[in-house]
Amino acid sequence: MFKKDVYVNRRAELKKLINNGIALFMGNVDSPMNYPDNIFRFRQDSTFLYFFGIDHPGLAAIIDFETGEEIIFGDDVDIEDIIWMGVQPLLKDKATQVGVEKTQPFNNIGDYVNKVLSQKRKIHFLPQYRGENKITLGGLLGIQPARINDYQSLELIKAAVKLRSIKDEYEIAELEEAWKIGYDMHVTAMRMAVAGELEQNIAGTIEAIPLKYGGYYSFPVILSQNGQTLHNHDHSEILKEGRLMLTDAGAETKMHYASDFTRTVPVNGKFTQKQKEIYQIVLDANNAATEITKPGITYQQVHLYAAKVITQGLKDLGLMKGDVDAAVKAGAHAMFFPHGLGHMMGLDVHDMEDYGQIYVGYNDETRPIDQFGTAYLRLGRKLEKGFVITNEPGIYFIPALIDKWKNEKINNDFINFDKVNEYRDFGGIRIEDDLLITDNGCRLLGERIPVTIEEIENTVGK
Repeated sequence: MFKKDVYVNRRAELKKLINNGIALFMGNVDSPMNYPDNIFRFRQDSTFLYFFGIDHPGLAAIIDFETGEEIIFGDDVDIEDIIWMGVQPLLKDKATQVGVEKTQPFNNIGDYVNKVLSQKRKIHFLPQYRGENKITLGGLLGIQPARINDYQSLELIKAAVKLRSIKDEYEIAELEEAWKIGYDMHVTAMRMAVAGELEQNIAGTIEAIPLKYGGYYSFPVILSQNGQTLHNHDHSEILKEGRLMLTDAGAETKMHYASDFTRTVPVNGKFTQKQKEIYQIVLDANNAATEITKPGITYQQVHLYAAKVITQGLKDLGLMKGDVDAAVKAGAHAMFFPHGLGHMMGLDVHDMEDYGQIYVGYNDETRPIDQFGTAYLRLGRKLEKGFVITNEPGIYFIPALIDKWKNEKINNDFINFDKVNEYRDFGGIRIEDDLLITDNGCRLLGERIPVTIEEIENTVGK
């Protein structure tokens, strides 16, 4: 965990934003894979980590916005636990490390909540994504677990988003650690990208890398020669020369801060001319987006700018036609680039997405564009210093989507379908970097993973 003052200050800032009732924070619990004692790897709730820092199952906490009281509820281990787990620090000692002076047994939380309810005071809580916590919270509040998120606190959501969106110096340092692990993962994948290698062997090898650093992967690895499938977790093919291997992977540090990178490389390390041309368009879009990313611009604007770079590049190759601005306005680029440019990142690889993406990536000033492709943009709002975001343009040739648009004459004025058909077996290319918004622009987190055509050709298989 960070030093005590970090957590004390975070809770103090939250108290400045809300002045009524209490906030109830549910930590996560152990979850069984296939029987009670065989559990998944424990992952603490990110909001609980942000405000209370204790990475241990079976906890809950409250902040009273009217009295300032803070309590962590949880149980110390007994002798049977000690036999299996060893001696563990007492809860009161853990709480002291994060500046909370009061602790109580977990079962006391029911009496505490009943008292607050009897006083007709507001109980703020965030959306719940774990079934166990929906059941527990529903029982405490007398709400059907399936309906618990109908009663979430928008006030608490907005306050948490405001605080967590801006990364402090300690978080940035931790995100740099996540970058180092992610760099190792991607360079390892590049070196293994030779014909005859099994995709699964590469995916398994790089998923293991964060474990040796004491962390974990920040999401299941996406690695495939079929990069036209955006989130392809199938690793069943054998690499073949002439194909492209797309790897979207990142790491989570011991403190659960994430990295998220994507690289696309030619098997055996040599791009064909056709692959070079498409790759360079994606790289140009990535670099152009980085150049204009700064405080005060909306990421929606950056997304649309990257879309124009892609459209111009595809037009130069004869795959698209017509006016570039008109093509992007019509959404014609989305047949090739059917997703958003990026998302927030921090304690979660899609930071705070459990709160509801509309509150994290948008606000009253900037609303989503309801158009295929651009509608998937997770982050559209105005950027601020301290945001950490991803920049991940791509070009994909998805046969089913090509056929649909051609048959239905969708954006016929902007797409040369006869030329596009020559790319049906191309696959897909995505290039993703992690950016920190600075005073006047942005910077990459860490040294850039090999990304130019020359750098990649000099790394693959080496």
